[in-house]
Amino acid sequence: MQIVLRGVAQVMFQPHAGTGLLFVAGLAVGSPLVALGAFLGSAIGTGVAFLLKFDRTELRDGIYGFNSALVGLALLVLLHPVPATWALLVLGSALAAIVTHLARRFVPFPTYTAPFVLVTWLALALVHGVAGKSIDTSPPAAPRTPAGFVEAVLAGEAEVMLGSSAVTGILFLAGIALSDWRHATLALIGSVVGTLQSIYHHDPSGSISLGLYGYNASLAAMAIWLSRSSLALSILAAVVSVPLTEFFPKALGIPALTAPFVVASWIVLALLALDPLLGRTMNKASNVQRADQPKAEVT
Repeated sequence: MQIVLRGVAQVMFQPHAGTGLLFVAGLAVGSPLVALGAFLGSAIGTGVAFLLKFDRTELRDGIYGFNSALVGLALLVLLHPVPATWALLVLGSALAAIVTHLARRFVPFPTYTAPFVLVTWLALALVHGVAGKSIDTSPPAAPRTPAGFVEAVLAGEAEVMLGSSAVTGILFLAGIALSDWRHATLALIGSVVGTLQSIYHHDPSGSISLGLYGYNASLAAMAIWLSRSSLALSILAAVVSVPLTEFFPKALGIPALTAPFVVASWIVLALLALDPLLGRTMNKASNVQRADQPKAEVT
């Protein structure tokens, strides 16, 4: 049970069962069915990792649960819960664990939630090819009255797992803080930056209210912090994620999911690899690195 909950918690880089429990509770506020999908996905991914004898330390830390948890909840958000959806959930969650294992062995940089994105896109293409788009659920309606700034920022936290409730966002932040208050702070800063940037870009107010420009920014800020412990670099990653979030739905006609976060993080890591001076300069500018800072898994 604890390993499965750690798998859910690793969606936001936390190897803490209590964090995973608060994440599941946050999901249940919006939809108990989606919360079940996240838990089942993590359990399936963890079970596959155990059966295939993947690294036991990684297994214990929930590394093989988080992509599978995202697949499980995403399919129940995007598709009606018919038998085909449940079959895809099982197969997709298992495949996500295997892809995560292969990525960690053969890709020389963090792949983050890329296995979830690729497996979910594949599952959607498969089900649409067989059953058409009648199986799709309706996208969430934008609020008639645009949410306030604070509510939009909190919705950005919730959208990390395809929720849009401020209450869910609060529970997610509380879960992260239970594991590491610094990471919770970075998650909040990222969503603030993404929301402010989307307002500056005059993006649709309904999308802003749903948190669609905050969640990738939140994840990107946390991911880069785990790699460099630089506030300036984390903010840069959050800023880069917003145009990518704007691009994906308009240009590709597919759900963006967490792809903008992954690509934004890769761009910043590539810049640092090409110009190490940038990393040293940004680290000095942020002046926030602490020698006693605990390390978290960069997935």
